[in-house]
Amino acid sequence: MRGWLFDLDGVLTPTAVVHMHAWARLFAPFLEAHGAAPYGDADYYAYIDGKPRYDGVRSLLASRDIRLPEGGPADAATEETVHGLGNRKNEAFNETLAEEGVEPYPASVALLDAIERAGGHVAVVSSSKNAPAVLAAAGIADRFEIVVDGAVAARDGIPGKPAPDMFLRAAELLGLPPGECAVIEDAESGVKAGATGPFGLVVGVDRGVGRDTLVELGADVIVDELDELVSAVERAHATSARTTTDPTATATEEDPA
Repeated sequence: MRGWLFDLDGVLTPTAVVHMHAWARLFAPFLEAHGAAPYGDADYYAYIDGKPRYDGVRSLLASRDIRLPEGGPADAATEETVHGLGNRKNEAFNETLAEEGVEPYPASVALLDAIERAGGHVAVVSSSKNAPAVLAAAGIADRFEIVVDGAVAARDGIPGKPAPDMFLRAAELLGLPPGECAVIEDAESGVKAGATGPFGLVVGVDRGVGRDTLVELGADVIVDELDELVSAVERAHATSARTTTDPTATATEEDPA
């Protein structure tokens, strides 16, 4: 793999927790006011995780058979429209991020370091329009020249996850064929996006979805933390270096290409 396409929330940073708290701040009182079944963490994983914000609103509302007008992106956060609720969630996210802050996962930084040493290329592919702010808050914005986030998708008309198009755009911007890129995801919709695209590898990070579910969705490799991949990246780089200097060299069982 020459390119590594990272989801952000739950993969590079624990902002999935911040998002979960923000969605709860939005939907717990909303559903109670509408006499619907209460909001819980399971709703986040089933209907929201990994999707563009307004799609998450639509999906959760549909789960409770609640119908609201669509409205538009300029709707005030106080309006009871799909876009109004989405904008209200964004306000809740920014408030929660300011209150709780965010740090990158040390294991994910270790993998980024290994990829950099190996001469690999990295990009962030996130449904969130807050990706640049989160990367900056986590202190890792300078590691990623390519960021395909919700704002880029909206601007360029790129379908969101679970479609593979955002990952395909990131590979294109890296100048690499998708088959030489690995997708790294923790969300159901993101793993599905990677599995439906022509990517060389789909890595599922189990942050709560469950290994069996990630396998069913199409993950090729499943890890609990991304530093589990460091040795494989280092071995592949060493093998590549040997075959570059000695065209007659071949990979061994201990050093798979």
